[in-house]
Parts: sequence; structure tokens; C-alpha cells
Amino acid sequence: MNISEKNFNKIFHIFLCVIAVAMIFRKPCSLLIILFAAFNLIFFKKLQYSKKQLLLIACIASPILLELLLFWNNDSFSKGLKAIEKSISLVIFPLFIIGNYQRVNFLKIIRTYVISTTAVMIFFLIRFIIVFPDLVAKYSNRIDLWEMGYQFADSIGIHAPALNMHLAFVTVCALYFVFESFRNQSKIVFKIASLAVFLFSFFFVLLVNTRMALINALIGFLIVFFYEIRSKFNLKKIVLTGSVIVVLLVGILFLFVQKNPYMKEKYSSVTFAYMDKVGKLDEIDHPEIKVYNSLVTRVSIWKSAWELSVKNFPYGVGASDGKPELFKYYKETNQQFLAKYELPTHNQFLDFLLKFGILGPLVVFLYIFTIGYLGYDLKNAMILSFFLIFFTSNLTDDFLLRFDGIAFSGLWSSIFASYWLQQKLTLDKVPEAV
Repeated sequence: MNISEKNFNKIFHIFLCVIAVAMIFRKPCSLLIILFAAFNLIFFKKLQYSKKQLLLIACIASPILLELLLFWNNDSFSKGLKAIEKSISLVIFPLFIIGNYQRVNFLKIIRTYVISTTAVMIFFLIRFIIVFPDLVAKYSNRIDLWEMGYQFADSIGIHAPALNMHLAFVTVCALYFVFESFRNQSKIVFKIASLAVFLFSFFFVLLVNTRMALINALIGFLIVFFYEIRSKFNLKKIVLTGSVIVVLLVGILFLFVQKNPYMKEKYSSVTFAYMDKVGKLDEIDHPEIKVYNSLVTRVSIWKSAWELSVKNFPYGVGASDGKPELFKYYKETNQQFLAKYELPTHNQFLDFLLKFGILGPLVVFLYIFTIGYLGYDLKNAMILSFFLIFFTSNLTDDFLLRFDGIAFSGLWSSIFASYWLQQKLTLDKVPEAV
């Protein structure tokens, strides 16, 4: 089948943008990934790989390569295949995106992603207000504010921490484009539009209200500001723009906390309550109410996961058996609360240690810190912020168990790697085929 380079590049770019925006919708996004793979297989002759490309592909695909290496350790063949199926995007994205790295328009993709995702969230907020007026009324009266972000995320069909991990990246990128609009002396309408997208995106981070995402977003803002100051552009203009943004952020945060007093409690007493009950959560009266989202619950899970990992050292329990074995261990150690709610590890390093033994956390380290290296080498605030967001999120959760973490990180890792290759390899030189 023949297609012009212009049309191929356009379709390729559209696929990347639409997949990025659709990432919060599992089924539509899965279909888009299949179509993206089919499209690239039809035009496989356009793919080219150098040694650097293959190395980056191997780093991004390392979690699924580890699953294949230790496939023999699964108790169930079918469940082992299902575990691999969940990670297949870690092969599709690097193979076809890095194989076409010259076609990746990094800034255009991110700008489209930021604007489109914010627009989608505005649509779902309006929908939430119309479809769930009873919930809106309840939250307006400051009742059960702890559930607000989770209910909003559920109305979209995604887990709140996963949604807010996406939104944290969106708002950090949106801030970058605010600075860019002022730096490039864009028309006033573009400056206002960029600022509006940023403020809306930050509002949604507050609305979903997960601790890790909010902290990561704020640190991401500092990273963007730091790299703006380091740039060769007008320092006075950067400081002035930054001051306006800080005032607006503080204003939004103050108003939101005033309307949502639970935030004060959530980020202080709720988070660190009952830390003397690690591994003894059943001694707490109604732990599902008092400590379900507290640090003590996660530390209790981590303690159990570590103990079970030590028992199954050095090869782990297998990719398909991590959760069942952990839930079984809860019962064996008489931890009824954890057993009842079947809470997973909530730490990706521990999750892979439990499943794959000593190689597990090493592969997680390789996978995540590849992103960090790309951002550091390029001195790119957005990539470094993504690394920070994904790394810290996986310290308190296990996003390489979930589609919205696997595909999300695989897509952006491949786009970042393509951008790095564009900067490191001569653009007019066809990479040496292997």
C-alpha cells in the first residue's frame, strides 16, 4: 500500500495525540493502540532501528521482557499470559514510536494533549454536575468531602490516583506553555488562553485531590520555574510571569481549602494517624473508616509484602501469583482488614520484588530512571517532571499493574526517547539499519 510521507506523518501524529488523550478511557484506548499497531505493521518498511534505538526500546520494554524471562515461575499458564497481555503496550509503543522517531513532533503532541485533556475534563465536570446533582449538593454542604475526588473519577471510569497522576503531568506541561507564550511574546489572546488552560488543569488536580499528585504538581512547577530561570531569556519577564502565576495558584488553593476543609485534615492528621498500629490494623475500631487511605495501612501492606518476598527469594512467586499470594499471606498472619479488602502492594518496587525476586526492583529502577536520564540529559523540565510524578507515584502505588499506568508510561517514555534521539542524532542522516 502506498501513502505519501506527508499523509503518513499526519496520521502517525494524530494517532499519538488521540491515544495520549484517550489514555484515561481503557477500552477505547486499547482499541486505538491495536489500530496504531496495525497501521505501523502495514507500513513496516518505514521503520528503521539503530543500536541506540534498540537500547532504548529494550529499556522501555524491560518489564515485559522480565515477565517473559520468568514466565516459568507462574503457577497458571493462562494467568501468566494474561499478565503479559496487560503489558503488551510496552512493546508496541517503543517499537513503532522509536522506530519512527524522526516523525515525532514533541512540543506539538504535548500541547495538543494538554489542551484536549483539559477540555475533556471540563466536559466531564459539567456532566458530573448535571448527572449527579445529589452528590454536588452533598459536597456543597461539606458532607463526605473525602469521597468527592473518588466519585468524580469513578464517574469517568478511572481510579482517582491514576487520573490525578495524568492530571499532574498535564498541569505541569500547561505551566511550561504559559511561560512559552510570554517568552515568545505571543498575542494577548494566546497568553490568556494558556493561562486559562493551566488554571483549569490545576483546579482538576485539586478536585480529584490525591496527596501524591498535588505534591508532585507543586514540585513540577518549581522544576519548570527553575529551568525557565536557567534559560537565556529575559529574567525580569520570567520573574514577573512567575509572580502572577504564584498569586493565582495561592488564590485558587486558598479558596479551595476554604470550600473543602477536609483538605487540612487529610494532609495532616488523617495521613499520619495510628502509625503505632503498623501490622495491627485490626486493633483500630472500624479501620475501613479511620485508616483506609492512611500511611499506616500502606506501611502494613509493605511490611507483609516484604516478609513474603523474603520467603520467596530469589525468584519471587510469579507474575500471575503476586496478588493471590499476598492476600493469602494476610489471612495466614491474621490481618483481617487487609484480607477483607484485598489491598495490593501499593509500591511498584515491592510488587516486582514479590513477583520476580531480586531482578524485579532492578527492572523497575531501570524502567523509571531511563525517563529520568532522558529528562536530565535534555535539561527538559516536562520530562523531568514526568519522571518525578511516575517515580513517586510508584512509591505509594503500583501503576505497572494497571493499564492506565503501563500504557501511560510506555507511550510517553517512547515519545521522550524519540525526542532525545532527535537531539542526539543528525536529523538528516538515516540511522544505520541493524
